[in-house]
Amino acid sequence: MRTAMIALALGLLVPIFLPALPPLWLIVTMAMAALLMLPFRTYPASFFLLGLAWACVGAQLALDDRLPTALDGETRWVEGSVVGLPQYSEGMVRFELADAHSRRTRLPALMRLAWYGGPAVKSGEKWRLAVKLKRPVGLLNPHGFDYEAWLLSRGIGATGTVKEGVRVHPAQGAWRDGVRQALEKVDAQGRSGALMALVLGDGAGLSREDWQVLQDTGTVHLLVISGQHIGLFAGLVYLLVAVAARYGVWPARLPWLPWACALAFAAALGYGLLAGFEVPVRRACAMIGLVLLWRWRYRQAEPWWAWLLALIGVLMFDPLASLRPGFWLSFVAVAILMFTFGGRLGPWRWWQTWTRAQWLIALGLCPLLLILGLPVSLSGPLVNLVAVPWISLLVLPPALLGTALLPVPGVGESLLWVAGGLLDLLFKGLGLVAGRVSAWTPAAVPLWALYIAALGAVLLLLPKGLPLRILGWPMLMLIVFPPREDVPHGRAEIWHLDVGQGLAILVRTHRHALLYDAGPRFGEADAGERVVVPTLRKLGVGRLDLMLLSHADADHAGGAQAVRNGLATARVISGDPDALPADLLAGPCDSGERWEWDGVRFELWRWASAVESNQKSCVLLIEADGERLLLTGDIDAHAERAMLDGPLGVPMHWLAAPHHGSRSSSSMALLTRLKPHAVLISRGRNNAFGHPHPWVMQRYKRLGMTIHDSAEQGAIRLQLGAFEPARTEAGNRRYWREPPPAGPPLRY
Repeated sequence: MRTAMIALALGLLVPIFLPALPPLWLIVTMAMAALLMLPFRTYPASFFLLGLAWACVGAQLALDDRLPTALDGETRWVEGSVVGLPQYSEGMVRFELADAHSRRTRLPALMRLAWYGGPAVKSGEKWRLAVKLKRPVGLLNPHGFDYEAWLLSRGIGATGTVKEGVRVHPAQGAWRDGVRQALEKVDAQGRSGALMALVLGDGAGLSREDWQVLQDTGTVHLLVISGQHIGLFAGLVYLLVAVAARYGVWPARLPWLPWACALAFAAALGYGLLAGFEVPVRRACAMIGLVLLWRWRYRQAEPWWAWLLALIGVLMFDPLASLRPGFWLSFVAVAILMFTFGGRLGPWRWWQTWTRAQWLIALGLCPLLLILGLPVSLSGPLVNLVAVPWISLLVLPPALLGTALLPVPGVGESLLWVAGGLLDLLFKGLGLVAGRVSAWTPAAVPLWALYIAALGAVLLLLPKGLPLRILGWPMLMLIVFPPREDVPHGRAEIWHLDVGQGLAILVRTHRHALLYDAGPRFGEADAGERVVVPTLRKLGVGRLDLMLLSHADADHAGGAQAVRNGLATARVISGDPDALPADLLAGPCDSGERWEWDGVRFELWRWASAVESNQKSCVLLIEADGERLLLTGDIDAHAERAMLDGPLGVPMHWLAAPHHGSRSSSSMALLTRLKPHAVLISRGRNNAFGHPHPWVMQRYKRLGMTIHDSAEQGAIRLQLGAFEPARTEAGNRRYWREPPPAGPPLRY
């Protein structure tokens, strides 16, 4: 039976690796075949097919609940109820709307909305809203966060922006929101946001600086409700009942063991509901329930059996849970502890157990973190030696008890004041460590190397003295010194990043790197910090020889300061340097300047008669082995005509669409003179500017150009000098991503 359960778990996990889901008839066939095979006792094969069919059905139902394509970008009046805990930031509230309906329109069961400048929104309220609806898509960049998968895993079928709205009914049954409001009013020595994260699993009250400190020190798991918190609370309840029974305080007519198990499980469920019942909490509650049940019936638990059944239970209840990084981190961390502490010949002392647990978890999770695209904390193993007991033993008890006793005047507030002070001391200490040792974000490692490193980590987790254990170190070192493929001499690697409504293009030669524009920044949304810097680091770019900001508009230069802070930059130039912040120390774009890096030729141009920022855009020509790419910024038709009279008015192979395909650019004179084979368009989906304009798209198509659109295809990669077609991130198929639109083949 255990083999059958393993097969069931594997079947539930398989869809995450599929480029597309099987058709419905094949899913039904798999389920029927599995049922027909059961009488022949082929349990592993039957259970595997049943798990695969169940997971595929759950994934397909979630895909079918997405916003119809016809409604993408439209504004509709919808009515629904606010669920979860709304998140507030500067001038904006973000919340989820459930059971939304609109006249004569089918809407997803759950939508994630943003309301800029809107009123306070509370959980449990019913609203009627005018929403600009969007399909659940995100930016697609190499080794970047997959926002589309995250939305699907949470059952969110649409996103949107609220234009206006009216409250239809006040909040009903929103007890978690009531607890949050009560915690917000408490004097927690400036750490009410951290308390809400610890008690409710609501991290919206933590600042970006707080999150960065937690990430650098590997302590995010302490402020995001995890199995550790749930297990500790359940264990405390069990221990209290056991101690009471041992010393005769427990009522003799009540058998202490069943009551201890039942109350401990009730405590775990109660804390889990308070925290929102996310995947780590579900896993913890399932495992705790199984362990307690086994303890009650057989007096001795089997951890691996409980772990396997908890894994299956979570996936049966939520087949899309495997799309979330927390699912893998949660189950793998528990598996590492069971693997390393089980089967030992002799016990360790308590201090050995504690210190080795931290190091072994860090060692075992390192390859997984890199596979998931997450940074690795170098200080985490040491910091957690103090931080874990600090939170678990000193902060969590008064935080939970204080929350429960808030109705008692003075008692709850005092306990929360103490918990807040302890949290403040912890954050100050974590800040000192984070200021000296930041998280490690290595360059992307090939998948085969990651698998070898993961096997090396497993070998190192084995007890000392076992054969082949020593081979784990060189295998694990593949993630520190990965094999890299350098750009050949005479060629240029171009990454046209997906930054939404803006522009950022990385140009790499054999030994140099250039960034053309740094992505947009609008309010707190800084693409330079969130997209450009992490992507460049993953691509192995440790410094920039040149950051060229075409002009000073926020969609091109908004992320420049974040890039400069995150990466060493030798030089910054711009077509409009006077309009940029003085901290950037940007020099002017000297029209006619030429240079060569590793056999690749570069040339600048700027219209001397430009009067406004778009016209001042610094244009860059890149030529590698006779193949040319022209980066044009936001020049308009007047600047285009002036450019055609200069040395850049020659045929091109690739053209970055001027001004995102605006009607004022991409004139017929430019296109007929340059004769590009393909055009690169950088834009945001359903942007407010209408880019690219339909007239411009008609010109591109009429002239037979291949169109690459970042909103449809994600990041685009070229090998300039190889005369090869472009590769797009959307081409890396996953079943939850829409296939990129088919286009004509690129010919030379």
